[in-house]
Amino acid sequence: MSRKYFGTDGVRGRVGKAPITPDFVLRLGYAAGRVLVQQGIGGDEHPAVLIGKDTRVSGYMLEAALEAGFAAAGVDVMLVGPMPTPAVAYLTRAVRAQAGVVISASHNPYEDNGIKFFSEGGLKLPDAVELAIEAELEKPMGCVDSSALGKARRLDDAAGRYIEFCKASVPYDLDLHGMRVVVDCANGAAYHIAPHVFHELGAEVITIGNQPTGRNINDGVGATHPKALSDAVRQHRADIGVALDGDADRVVMADATGRTYDGDELLYLIVKERQASGRVPGVVGTLMTNLAFEQAMARLEVPFARAKVGDRYVLEMLHEKRWLHGGENSGHILCLDCHTTGDGIVSALQVLKALRLSDQTLAEAGRELQLFPQVLKSVRLTDRKAWESNQALAAAVKEAEARLGGRGRVLLRPSGTEPVLRVMVEGEDGALVSELAGSLAAVAAA
Repeated sequence: MSRKYFGTDGVRGRVGKAPITPDFVLRLGYAAGRVLVQQGIGGDEHPAVLIGKDTRVSGYMLEAALEAGFAAAGVDVMLVGPMPTPAVAYLTRAVRAQAGVVISASHNPYEDNGIKFFSEGGLKLPDAVELAIEAELEKPMGCVDSSALGKARRLDDAAGRYIEFCKASVPYDLDLHGMRVVVDCANGAAYHIAPHVFHELGAEVITIGNQPTGRNINDGVGATHPKALSDAVRQHRADIGVALDGDADRVVMADATGRTYDGDELLYLIVKERQASGRVPGVVGTLMTNLAFEQAMARLEVPFARAKVGDRYVLEMLHEKRWLHGGENSGHILCLDCHTTGDGIVSALQVLKALRLSDQTLAEAGRELQLFPQVLKSVRLTDRKAWESNQALAAAVKEAEARLGGRGRVLLRPSGTEPVLRVMVEGEDGALVSELAGSLAAVAAA
C-alpha cells in the first residue's frame, strides 16, 4: 500500500502548507497515539512518547500540536526541547519510551519542518505502523475521557545523558588534550551538545553556528555550507574542524589547512581502523558513493554494496546483510556498533579515534583516498519515463562508458519527487568527466 503522508524520512514540507500545519500535526499526534494504544504498547500503563526538536521557530507550534494530539489519545509525553535526531533515538531507548518523535527538517532551511518517528528500539518505524497511522488519519479525531488523558513532563537531564552517550562511543582513554577543534553546530539542535562533548574529552573547542535564532538554522553554516568551517579552522589555526547539519545526523570535517572531507572519506578512515583491529564483514554505500571508495574497500578486502540514495536505504541494507558500517558522501555515516542510527557527533569521534590510533593528522590520513572527480547534472523532463526509452541517450551512455575505459562510471537516476533526471559521471580524468556529463545532459534534454 502506498503512503499518502509518510516519505522516506517521515512527514516533511513547508510550514503553513499541508501537511505541515498545526491542525494536521494535531491529528498526526492523535493518530499515532491511537495506534500505540490499540497495539497495547505500554501494557496497562499509558504509552509514553519522547518528543525532541531542532531550533526552527516553527518547532514551538508543532511541538504543542503533537503534545495535544498524543494527550487526547491517552498517551503521556516527555519533552526534551532542542535535541539532535540521533539523541532522540538514543533517549527513546534509554527511558523505555514506546516511541520517539523528532520535529526537524534536517539540513533544509528554517521555512521547512517535518515529523519523524522512532520505534522504542531507536529504529525507524516499521512500515506496518506507518500505514496504521495513515489509516487512523482518515478517521475523525476524538478524545479519550478526562480520566484517561495523557500528561506531559520535561526530561531535564536529557542533554547530559546524551553527552555521556556520545563520549562512551570511544574508548575511555581517548585523549583530545592538545587538540584545537572548531565545532560548527549549524545553529541547530546540537548547539548546546556538541561543544561539551569535545571539550569534556579534552579538546580546546572553538564553536561557531551556536547562536540559534529560530530562523538561522543551516544558514551559511553547518555541513551543507562547509566554507564557514574551513574559514574558522584557518582563522583560529585549529588542528581539525567538525561541521554538523541542523539536526546533527550528518558530519563534514576539515583538516588544519581548511580542506574539507566528505562522508566517503570519513567512512573510509573509520572502516580502515575497524579493519585493522578486527574483520569488517562489509560496508554499504549508495549509488552516489565515489568509485575510489569502492576500489579502496577492495584493497582492504572489505565487501562493498550499493543501496539507493538515502540513509534509510543504507540502514535497510545493513540490517539485511547484518553489516555494521555504511554511509553517504553527504555525511550520513552509520556505525551500528555505536548507535542505531546515523549520528554526526559519534561519527566525528570515530574519525578522531582512528587518527589517534594511527598517530596521524586528518591531512595525513586523508591522502590515502583520492576521490575521483564527480559531476552531477539535473535535466528537467516533460515526461518522467521518456528517458528510459531514449535510444539516443542509451547510445550516448554506451559511448561515454567506452571513453572512460573502465576507469569511471555513468549513472542515470530519476528524481523521486520531481520530473528531473540526475546525470552523474565520474572518473580519473576531471576534464573528460565534465565533458561527458555535459554532453549526456544535452542528449537527455533534447
